[in-house]
Amino acid sequence: MKARLQKLWESRSPRDRVIIVTLAVVVGAMLYLLLVQSANQARTQLGASVSVLRAQALRLESDANELARVRAMPSPPTPQSDLRTQIQSQANATGLGRALLRIDARGADQVQVVFGSVPFADWLAWVATLQEQRIRLDTSRIEALTTPGLVSITATFTRAKAQ
Repeated sequence: MKARLQKLWESRSPRDRVIIVTLAVVVGAMLYLLLVQSANQARTQLGASVSVLRAQALRLESDANELARVRAMPSPPTPQSDLRTQIQSQANATGLGRALLRIDARGADQVQVVFGSVPFADWLAWVATLQEQRIRLDTSRIEALTTPGLVSITATFTRAKAQ
């Protein structure tokens, strides 16, 4: 194969050889410039994404530090009051006590409540308030009433265990 190519090369005139070599150099230079241009374009795109990734990494690192700080905090002490009494007082404080039909203690750390007709937004705010006091909504059954925004609710709450 090598001898065949050499014979083909030698069969060309010196002028043809110069033209072939010149064309090969020009094509090689164009391919090299194309490669450099695409590499530069890719570098520019990657440079933009690197800054975004650095910002995300800093945000994740700060979130991890915050999580570590929160986990290191001692958990708030469990209230010594009765859970039923605590939920009753929270319902009265937020104005939901008037809609409370029944409240049954199912144990020291579990209470079931039944509301007749309560605004759903007020219910959600009340549940959020209880969660801040480490009282967790365990189960609930919510039924829409004919009046828009009003619901009847049966729910079970439990006191969160200290970790």
